[in-house]
Amino acid sequence: MDNEAIATLIKTQFPEAVLSSNIFLNELTLIIKKDCITEVAHFTKENKELGFDFLSDLCGVDKAETDGIFEVVYHLYSISKNHRLRLKVQIPSNNPHISTVTDIWKTANWHERETFDMFGIYFDNHPNLQKILTPDDFKGHPLRKDYPLDGRQPATLREVYRKGEA
Repeated sequence: MDNEAIATLIKTQFPEAVLSSNIFLNELTLIIKKDCITEVAHFTKENKELGFDFLSDLCGVDKAETDGIFEVVYHLYSISKNHRLRLKVQIPSNNPHISTVTDIWKTANWHERETFDMFGIYFDNHPNLQKILTPDDFKGHPLRKDYPLDGRQPATLREVYRKGEA
């Protein structure tokens, strides 16, 4: 199944959910409405023609300074069909919430926790949404564009790392 056929199948199934599509360098990207991500994600995995059984990556993108939004980007792969799909969902940076897809792809658990930790994007109904890369007392979200360039943390945290106790 080629990219055009994949896009047509998903757009036909979810005409209100797909806001736009793009093929660049033979990679298909669909912009999905925030409230539809779980339905579309479930369809892409369970549909026999698509079979996107592997969430290879999920990440955040900070466009808050220019557009007032964050993006959550899902990189999907079908092992049996050998094709790829990128889904992008835009969410407002002043209310960064989106539904989890951990019940669709188990690997989303780690990726969503990383995105939460680095960007402060909340994945509603995630089974264990807590920091995964930074210490519990770490302030802020280091991949947000508004994070201070010096990245200084409370003295107690710096001292722990300086002493090698972490």
